[in-house]
Amino acid sequence: MLIRNLVLGRLPSLRGFSSAAATFLKTGDILKQARIFTSEDVLEYSKVSHDSNPLHFDSESARNAGFEDRVVHGMLVAALFPKIISSNFPGAIYISQSLHFRLPVYIGEEIVGEVQATNIREQKNRYLAKFKTACYKDGSVVIDGEAMVILPSLAMEQVTTSV
Repeated sequence: MLIRNLVLGRLPSLRGFSSAAATFLKTGDILKQARIFTSEDVLEYSKVSHDSNPLHFDSESARNAGFEDRVVHGMLVAALFPKIISSNFPGAIYISQSLHFRLPVYIGEEIVGEVQATNIREQKNRYLAKFKTACYKDGSVVIDGEAMVILPSLAMEQVTTSV
């Protein structure tokens, strides 16, 4: 019977099982990920979003607007939040995200994205989680806000390493 199920692809889900002890999300937990945004990232994001603001491509335009140099799209930087959540909880469903853009992010800067679970409640065999979200450069907040997410499980698939 097991061989037949293997051939037909009918096996019970093994998701959440591992030889190592599972780590479960709890209120207060912080997940982080670092990234350096490149000129290529900005160009590719612009192609998808159709945001061709010269602040992202022309240093002189950026300086004339009061910036030090070309600025990374704020929404590209904010994409760190769903990346962190989905890499730890595959199948997570984003419900909402508030954002406050505090400081510009320049190409080549290392940005650390962070999500902190502030509230978790079970709802119909899934979990509604509220996260405090923030991105930092050199310890200063560049973006902050809150996210609401439906998680299929509290078991983390991948533990994000500290930065």
